[in-house]
Amino acid sequence: MTTIQEDVHYEGGPAKGDLIFNILLGFTLIGLPFTIGAAVRALWLRFKITSRRISVTGGWRGKDKTQVVYSQIQEVRTVPRGFGAWGDMVLVLTDGARLELRAMPRFREIEAYILERIQKRSSSTGEKSVEGFAV
Repeated sequence: MTTIQEDVHYEGGPAKGDLIFNILLGFTLIGLPFTIGAAVRALWLRFKITSRRISVTGGWRGKDKTQVVYSQIQEVRTVPRGFGAWGDMVLVLTDGARLELRAMPRFREIEAYILERIQKRSSSTGEKSVEGFAV
């Protein structure tokens, strides 16, 4: 059995600033739902970005796990939060589904890494034409 090397680029939870900001917002009655959401993210949301795939573990008590390989990603969209210290990222997949990565720390660096991996995957597979078939 052969094993393929998989280098971890980032492994961890959401940005700590997201939790701190939402706790401060929670002192108002209106901000309480945001505080609860940030606490749930801080407790159970985990990201793992490697050279081969992106894994997101979350949901209630961390029971949901989603894995995406770079060849499935069509587009990456980001929105800065917390004055640019962290951000939300949405991966648009080739089948039209979307994977949200909320409160991602170092999101600009991670976005560049993901885009680089997508570029490498598309250039390595290439658009190969098949002879004998009319298009």
